[in-house]
Amino acid sequence: MSNLNFTFPQKAKTFTYVLMGIGLVSIIAAFIFDKPAVADEHYHHTRAWANILINSFFFMAIGLAAAFFLGLQYAAESGWSTTVKRVIEAVAWFLPWGLSLMMLMFLLGQFGIHHLYAFFDKDLMMHDAKLQAKMGYFGWFWWLRTILYMVGWVYFTYKLRKNSLDADSATDNSLHWKNVKLGAWFMVLFAVTSSTSSWDWLMSIDIHWFSTLFGWYVFSGMWISAIISMILITVYLKKLGYLEFVTESTVHDLGKWMFAISFLWTYLYFSQFMLYWYADIPEEIIYFQQRWENYKPLMWTVFFINFACPMIMLMSRDSKRNFWFLTFVGFVIFVGHYLDIVMMVMPGTVGNHWTGLSWMEVGPFLGFLGLFIHVVFTNLSKRPLMVKNHPFLNESLHHSI
Repeated sequence: MSNLNFTFPQKAKTFTYVLMGIGLVSIIAAFIFDKPAVADEHYHHTRAWANILINSFFFMAIGLAAAFFLGLQYAAESGWSTTVKRVIEAVAWFLPWGLSLMMLMFLLGQFGIHHLYAFFDKDLMMHDAKLQAKMGYFGWFWWLRTILYMVGWVYFTYKLRKNSLDADSATDNSLHWKNVKLGAWFMVLFAVTSSTSSWDWLMSIDIHWFSTLFGWYVFSGMWISAIISMILITVYLKKLGYLEFVTESTVHDLGKWMFAISFLWTYLYFSQFMLYWYADIPEEIIYFQQRWENYKPLMWTVFFINFACPMIMLMSRDSKRNFWFLTFVGFVIFVGHYLDIVMMVMPGTVGNHWTGLSWMEVGPFLGFLGLFIHVVFTNLSKRPLMVKNHPFLNESLHHSI
């Protein structure tokens, strides 16, 4: 049996500090050099703020989707994933960090420090009759929803994780069955709030546009990003000599999730675009017109990476059982879904001032990635990597497909 207690390697820890340093320097530099090519008095370091929002949401969403996946495993009474339960929990517990960063961005917007959200801009609201009509939804009620999302998600994630950890020293499986019920209730909460939060936090950037598919589209992207994070962490730990009890079949199953959800994302991505583009209704097509005219290379890049790569590279059984190949493909798709969030945020904030991907995007991404890795691996080092007293542990230890 491999070492059950993970120690965060000092080299890896130093690497995360370097990434965070790069991110911090990049963000500071972005505020210094962030100026549009054409003078615009309404442009207030918008690209720099947009990149902070993009990364805050992207990594928060990974934690949220991991919490969802944890609750799903309990609600479905799934056995195959038991040996990677600690990995799922560690990724999920980034959620409080991600939500804290999101709340900070919202507060800065409310106090006029940035202008990414039109409904925080009182001057704009005075001259926009349509926005005024929506303020019953975007006023105090928006803040109430935001607080309820955060409190509800953190509560369920905390309880699921705490019961799982406490079950290691329990004499029966009562805590596991409590988590089964909690997981089921969390699925109900998540089914509603995963969509409404994406409307409130991302779709509302393009304040006059709406889509009934948008919530599911965002959800599929965060879900696959979380699965990829679990795969990359599991493979890395196995390389270090940990998680030897995790079978090849378990990693294969995670690879199948990555493959399957890629097609769910593609279906929603294409359906949303095709239906709105084909209808050609001005208030509906404006979202895609902006992206088609000014972000076409990014649109095609996102589509190719997130659809063609998994379709071509992960179709075979062997590809999902080759850890190094799975790692490479996973990282490529991970970056692809980060670019997907870029495409959701940049057109509605920076608009046609955006000049393409640059260090302004790469630097903050590396910084937030360093923070994410540091938090997750610190969580992993606090408890043994194998769960105890789990009714499905033996099934997972001998999982084979």
